Amino acid sequence: MQASPVIIREAVETDVPAIVALFADDPLGGHGDTVDPAALPGYLAAFRRISASANETLYVAEREASIVGTFQTMVTTTMTARGSSSMIIEAVQTRADCRGQGIGAAMIGFCIEKARADDMRLVQLTSNAVRKDAHRFYERLGFSPSHIGFKLKLK
Repeated sequence: MQASPVIIREAVETDVPAIVALFADDPLGGHGDTVDPAALPGYLAAFRRISASANETLYVAEREASIVGTFQTMVTTTMTARGSSSMIIEAVQTRADCRGQGIGAAMIGFCIEKARADDMRLVQLTSNAVRKDAHRFYERLGFSPSHIGFKLKLK
C-alpha cells in the first residue's frame, strides 16, 4: 500500500506543541527542547517572532492530518555575489517513526523549488557534525559540504 502524500504548509500557532515534540524527541540535537508545559510560552514567543519576520518562515509537513516533519527557511541577501539572495534551511526534523518514507526529501525539495521560483542564488543548510546519516541524505539530494561552521554559545 502506498503512503499518503506529504503536504507542506506554513505552520500556524496551534502546530507549536507538535513541532516542539519533534525536537524534544531528538536525542542528537542537544538543544534542551522539552514538551514541559512550563516551556510553551517561550516556544510561542519564538513562533510569533518568526511569523512576524518578512524573511523567515516556519513550515510543517503533514501526512494524514498528522505533523510528521518541520523546517524553517530564512532568506538572506548579501553584498557578495553581486548582491544576491540565498535561502538558508534550518531546524529540519522528521518524526522518528516516519524517517525513510520520503518526508525529508519532500521538505528539502519544497525548499529548492521555492528558492528557484524566488530566483535565489543558492540553498544552504548546516547539519550537526554527529549526524552522519543526515549528511549522506543531503549529499544524495545534491548538496555538497563546502564550509566549516563555527558557533559561540551565549546561553
